Amino acid sequence: MSYQLPVLNDFSFEKVINEDPLTHSLILLGTFPSPDDQNLGEKVKAIVRIEKTALDPGDAPRFFGETGLINRAVVEGATDIYTWFFGWLADDRERDVKINIICPATDVHIRKYMKQEQVIVHETPALYEEHVKPYISSFPASRTKWVDDILLGLSEQSKVLYSSPEFLILPDMKWDLKTITSLYLVAIVQDRTIRSLRDLRKNHVGLLKSIRREATHVVKERWGLGNGSLRMYIHYQPSYYHFHVHIVNANFQGFGMNVGQSHILDDVTSLLELDPDDGPGIFERMTLTYGLGDQHGLYEVMRQSHDGAV
Repeated sequence: MSYQLPVLNDFSFEKVINEDPLTHSLILLGTFPSPDDQNLGEKVKAIVRIEKTALDPGDAPRFFGETGLINRAVVEGATDIYTWFFGWLADDRERDVKINIICPATDVHIRKYMKQEQVIVHETPALYEEHVKPYISSFPASRTKWVDDILLGLSEQSKVLYSSPEFLILPDMKWDLKTITSLYLVAIVQDRTIRSLRDLRKNHVGLLKSIRREATHVVKERWGLGNGSLRMYIHYQPSYYHFHVHIVNANFQGFGMNVGQSHILDDVTSLLELDPDDGPGIFERMTLTYGLGDQHGLYEVMRQSHDGAV
């Protein structure tokens, strides 16, 4: 049967049976009138999958300007060099696109967002001390000014969902603030001495458990999500060197959840609990294996270290 628009308009919607924020699609259950002449008036079950088509790279020069494709844009938030909008391609419709802007963008930002070839690296404690730790320390404070602005109450305060002297919880800028199945929050700690997973010690167990507890409470109170509805994890290497925890809907399968890069919060907490009360911590002693893109600032030195070890 060929489903032209007039026939599609005969679709009777019953319910949404699945949705995928990553592919921007919905799967609908409903009925069409029976195509069988002997069963006129009867309804047949139908599944309809609707997906937003991919943006055309050929349209890139035409998105903005007086006659651009973006008909209207509204600022959703801004902090330091980051601004994000929702945009419409026409009036009287749901917002079509989310627009994130980094300006001014440094070479580090540009390399981060380029398509990259990945290589698996094995970061030993010695490599961390010799190369990674100095790399992290080389970043100026201005690189995380936007984080400090949030923690100091200079920006994003209307979006803060939980605040304590130890950490804040607020929506991540990647979330559209609407689609619960792609819910994406972030907990940012106040302690500036914790820059990455490597800095965690047994005395941080209470902090991590508090983040887990309060995040669970927030999503239950705000969106009715129960126990087991969240995936909480820590990136290594992170996108910025100020310790934070990603908090996402357990049903969301998005970028940044790769094996090696993402460390489940509960697993990290359990490892720290196994640590002795004194002596080097587990994350000081571990070799961490993860994927590193060829535009990352650590790529060359890590690749050379591995080539020399072969």
